[in-house]
Order: sequence, then C-alpha cells, then structure tokens
Amino acid sequence: MDYKILVINPGSTSTKIAVFENRTQIYMISVKHQQEVLATFECIADQYEYRKNMVKDELIKADIDLKKINLIVCRGGLLKPIPGGAYKVNEAMIRDIRNPMGEHESNLGGLIAYSLAAEIGPDVEAIIVDPTCIDEMEDIARISGMPELPRKSFLHALNQRAGGRKFAKEIGKKYEDINVIVVHMGGGISVGAHRKGRIIDVNNGLNGDGPMSPERSGGLPVGQLVDMCFSGKYTKAEICKKIKGKGGLTAYLGTCDAVEIEKRIAEGDEYAKLVYSALSYQVAKEIGALSTVLKGEVDAIILTGGLAYSTVIVDEITERVAHLGPVKVYPGENEMEAMAMNGYMALNHEIKVKEYV
Repeated sequence: MDYKILVINPGSTSTKIAVFENRTQIYMISVKHQQEVLATFECIADQYEYRKNMVKDELIKADIDLKKINLIVCRGGLLKPIPGGAYKVNEAMIRDIRNPMGEHESNLGGLIAYSLAAEIGPDVEAIIVDPTCIDEMEDIARISGMPELPRKSFLHALNQRAGGRKFAKEIGKKYEDINVIVVHMGGGISVGAHRKGRIIDVNNGLNGDGPMSPERSGGLPVGQLVDMCFSGKYTKAEICKKIKGKGGLTAYLGTCDAVEIEKRIAEGDEYAKLVYSALSYQVAKEIGALSTVLKGEVDAIILTGGLAYSTVIVDEITERVAHLGPVKVYPGENEMEAMAMNGYMALNHEIKVKEYV
C-alpha cells in the first residue's frame, strides 16, 4: 500500500513543509517568515494560527489534497523528559505544549499537526519523532556537582539519531549495535554519546553546557556569570538572551553567518579566525570528553548540521579528534527525511507509536 505523509518542521525564521509518498519526497518548500511579522507575536505559541494557515495555503498552491494524507509527522517540542521514539500527538501532549518547559519554535509542530489531523478526519493521526526533550541519560550523567541543578538532556535528537542510523547502514550494522559520538552543529550545538541505540550523555544544547555555538554561549565560567547576574547591570531576560540568541559567535563577531565570517577570515581578520577556531576547539573538547563516556569504544565521530558544510570547521575538529575514531561528515539537517522515514515505518508497523501521558 502507498502512503502519503505530510511533514511539518517549524524553525526560528521559517517553516519547512514536505510530502512523501512512502519514502520518496514528492513536494518540499521552506517558507521564510519576515522578522517584522514574527515580532508582532508576544510568544512563540501565539504564532500557531499564522503558521498553520500558511501551511494550508502552501499545500493548496501545490495542489496537494489534505484528505489524501495518511499521517502527519512533526518536529516535537519541549515536553517533559521522555525516551526516544515516535509519539502520538494527543490531548495530554497538547496540554504540555501549551505549558512548555521553555520557549522554542518546535513547540508549534504538535499544535499545527494536531489541528490539521482533526480537520482531515478521525483515521489520520499526528505524531512527533525524537523531540528535543528526549532523555535517555544514565543516572551518573545527571550529577552536576550541585544537587539542586541536575544536568538535563536537550539536544537535536532527530538529526543526531538520523546520523547514527545512516552511518550504521553504511557499515552494514544496526544502529542499536554501534557506539558513536554525534555532533549537531547549527544555531545551537549538541554533542551526544550514542551507545547501542541510546543517547546516554549529551550537553544541554538548548541553553546550557557544552561548546559555544553561532548563537549560544555554551558553558561559562560559573563564578564570573554569578557576578554578572548580581551586578545590577542586567535583567534576567537580558542575561538569558546573552546565553541564548546573542551568545557565541554572535557575541564576539556580531554575526552568526558562517559564510560572512569565513569571508572576513579570508580577508585577513585574525580576531574572527581566533573566535571561529575556538568554536571548533570547544566542539573537539566535548567529543574528547564523551569518548571517555564510551570508554574509548567509538565506532565513529559523526559531524552533521549546517556548520558541517564548513570545511574550515570540519578540518579543525577532525585534526583534533581523528585519533579517537573515524570522522564521518553528513552536512545539513536531515530532519525532514528522518521524520518521513519514521512516519513510514509507523504506518508499516515497523515501529510502535507510543502514547504520551
């Protein structure tokens, strides 16, 4: 039987929409949103109607009949910690999406998909796959040094897992039989230790520890951060923005555009070169740390995400970590394909769709 799968992936400044027939993509568009329009909404959840109507409009323009969709797959939001996998979007999930653990555009995916599925009819479900909040960390990895502040799992789980599965397929093994360190490098950076199909340790890629990224500060000198917080110069909101949104490359160089930064480096900007190299340096340190989590049993180090297109970054990381294992590079965000693949497997009963409670 042939299935049509609608995939929806809300990003910070765009919404990606795709339709797959079984495993084959037959339609894809990434709709850019004007910053002036997004700025009119008080919080991200308020964008729901605007983005939902935009999805419907684009499907109409493409002459795609919603009534012929068998399943809607969307990017999951900041829900409570759950193991990885596919989950049905139900009323319990919608309740938690509307009262999220944090503000993130991925929260919109479930809202849009749930509403569209209801419009199509009772035989069509909406599911999420490997949301950013999945938590498979071992207990020892949660210990931070302060009982009140346990380490938490927030990561680019969908793309990380897709990278792990792709490598496993290349070497003729199952993802559940290998150990890999996967690095997603985008606006945020998450580095995960994958052991036999589970992500047992990872930095908080949302707004916490780990390497700095184009937009996020990553781990900071704790004492100096405390002093800054109590200096009276900044509000809590301003500190949070310095950590996520205006941190990392943006804080040092005034931009998070890798193409622009590399152009500046090529023109002789030594400071830009230093800061850019520091990002690679910090990623490599995180990879080295996670190699100890896997006790040196590393089948591969996988670099993925938008920054994996940068040969400058990839080469600098590889130079520092190649002694730990082979480095594989899968540039870009393969989230649409990963969501569609999981949707097809769910329809084909190859994986079980879990109930969110």
